[in-house]
Amino acid sequence: MELRGHSGGLRKGVASALATVLGAVFTAAAVYAAPPGDVPFGVYDPDGDFIDDKQVVIEELFLPWEDVYLPSLNDADAYALERNRALLVTLEPWTWSRSERNTAQYLRRGIFAGEYDPNMKAVCDVLGTLKSPVTLRFMHEMDDRSGQFIWSGWKPEDYVAAYKRMVDVCKASAPNITLMWSPLGNEDMDDYYPGDDYADLIGLTVFGLQAWDQAKIGHDQTFDEIFAPRYERASKYGKPVVVAELGYVGKEGYVNDWDNSVRKTKPEYPNLVGVVYFNQLEVYPWPEGFGQPDWRVKNHILE
Repeated sequence: MELRGHSGGLRKGVASALATVLGAVFTAAAVYAAPPGDVPFGVYDPDGDFIDDKQVVIEELFLPWEDVYLPSLNDADAYALERNRALLVTLEPWTWSRSERNTAQYLRRGIFAGEYDPNMKAVCDVLGTLKSPVTLRFMHEMDDRSGQFIWSGWKPEDYVAAYKRMVDVCKASAPNITLMWSPLGNEDMDDYYPGDDYADLIGLTVFGLQAWDQAKIGHDQTFDEIFAPRYERASKYGKPVVVAELGYVGKEGYVNDWDNSVRKTKPEYPNLVGVVYFNQLEVYPWPEGFGQPDWRVKNHILE
């Protein structure tokens, strides 16, 4: 089971969550470092815990395509350039204001009717001007069945057509961006593959929650236990693979085992070119009473 959430319910006329995130990053003090290893490391880091860590080479941003303050992307660009980091932009096709969200059916109809072309173009007009290397991760985890995202669980042909249509809109404004197609990594992920021309990188998601492992699996799962089958599914495309969202929470031994594994260069993962840590508290509760795991490095070791 894997759920993620992103803070900052945006409303029209209210400062964007991205601006808030960047403000926190600019004022925070660095107190944590990347796990040991040689695999390139990135972070989604709204608390600024990795602000001065020179091992971080990827800065991930999450933003919706509705009600977003786009000039904040220029601030993110300046922040990344100063630290020699590339930008990984996860663009979510909705608003973060839950009370104003539409439905999957409305989103699907709107995409094919061209109603969201201006949203995509507005974001990508800015992405096309940024000086940092930019990777776009759009409509991620489409193979997730939890119901968290209104763009997941669609008929594969509908998802592929919608994804390709909106990526074409984006590339017209930002022709030099890199495209990351990013499933969760489930067994049916191949049904949603948009084709080689629409995926420069393959992104996967890996979260380890020790309490979940013990209750549902019966033992502590390792990083490799979760990642290996997902990597095998992704590797057949012959593309570089990135863990686009990574997090783990548990007792000290569990966290240490993950720390010592996630960036280790291994011959069984020849195409793995990066891991990106999701350094934030979960927004959407896990089911069956598992609550909201705190993936933040300052809190992910439990007593």
